[in-house]
Amino acid sequence: MTKTLTAAIWTPRLKPGSGPVYLAIADALEADIASGKLPPGTRLPPQRALAESLGIDFTTVTRAYAEARGRGLLTGKVGQGTFVRGGRTVPRTSLPAEGRVDLSMNLPPRFSDAALVGRLWRDIGALEEEGLDLLLQYQAPGGALADRQAGVQWLASRLPDLGVDRLIIAPGAQSALFAIAGLLAAPGDIIAAEALCYPGFRALAAQARLTLAPVAMDSEGLLPDALESVCAKQKPKALYLTPTLHNPTTATMSLARRQAVIAVARRHNLVLIEDDAYGMLAASAPPPLAMLAPDITWHIAGLAKCLSPSLRLAYCVVPDARAASRLSASIRATAAMASPLTAAIARNWIENGTATQLLSAIRKESAARRALAARLLPPALVRGGDGFHMWLTLPAPWTRGEFLTRLTPLGIGAVASDAFALMAPPEALRLGLGAPQTQDELAHGLAVIADLLAEPPALSSHVV
Repeated sequence: MTKTLTAAIWTPRLKPGSGPVYLAIADALEADIASGKLPPGTRLPPQRALAESLGIDFTTVTRAYAEARGRGLLTGKVGQGTFVRGGRTVPRTSLPAEGRVDLSMNLPPRFSDAALVGRLWRDIGALEEEGLDLLLQYQAPGGALADRQAGVQWLASRLPDLGVDRLIIAPGAQSALFAIAGLLAAPGDIIAAEALCYPGFRALAAQARLTLAPVAMDSEGLLPDALESVCAKQKPKALYLTPTLHNPTTATMSLARRQAVIAVARRHNLVLIEDDAYGMLAASAPPPLAMLAPDITWHIAGLAKCLSPSLRLAYCVVPDARAASRLSASIRATAAMASPLTAAIARNWIENGTATQLLSAIRKESAARRALAARLLPPALVRGGDGFHMWLTLPAPWTRGEFLTRLTPLGIGAVASDAFALMAPPEALRLGLGAPQTQDELAHGLAVIADLLAEPPALSSHVV
């Protein structure tokens, strides 16, 4: 016998003049859930039935239910209806069903703030007011003026004197790097880069048939003397580097080091490609190269790490208006334009303060996860900054290959130094603290790593 689920007889109390009706319905839902009037598991009225009882359009109720889902209040069951969730937080609180904890991806961590999640979705929905032009029109390849002005506003804390004529919008940092590298170097040319280099730049260099010349590093990042030697011997066209929260080592260059690198670059007519993917995460950091040497620096500030990987948007700061025109033409040739919808979402978030709240939530959750790692892992072996990845140096006699071989059957993913190395790779791993959906998952993965580090390789071997 099939059990029939009866929907609750629920009618929201809507206050006149309280804004859009769909938001008023969602607010009433939230209030009644909080008061216990709608306990977890309650089946809500069908959308069409609620629309008829309120005398409103069906699509308004559809938007209201979608808004409530975005706030983490409701869940849908196929063929059964819409129900009040059993809790306010969406992320899981247990380990994945397959038992795997992936620390290989470098993603912003999920945070538990249902109100902020709801605000993110409300802001996206508010773009409906901009009409079909937002969806059915091409825009300039470098971005619409309003979107570029929002980019200037976003970067004001890092580049306070930036003018909108020097900012170009690209469809993601990887696309920006590819376009800029193509402008500065031709196939067969040499670009200098840190000895441990972002894998995405290694991949685009191979695609563009560029040669990467490794520059030795220390705990602060790239060494100016090593750069001087590379410039003298190999005559690179440009230098690619990440001076703030370097990926993978987390190193941040001091002001003195940045000035020394700029001095070498000027002596050798070297153009700088500054990847500032993590710059907005830093609580305090020296000025970007684009502020210290704006005439020779191409600066890429992607939004993937500080706001959302799904935005696929990067603000590029170039030396002058001529460079802006060249980059716009390169973007047109390789990607046509950045998505106007994505750019509008970012603009809306920046202008109304949502982006600042989101950045704050990511910083707060990142700090909590770093603290967790600091408690579980040997402090002498790990380095971390203000971001959400850490650099683990393996103690002898462990090698990175053997350590990863032991981690894999234990269900833990990490990235060995080989993925970044332009020279002999060190015995080290990068740990992405943001990829696990919860701190519980992260704690499990880090505990497994700590247990393995506590044993010599021979004792942890399963070979018979």
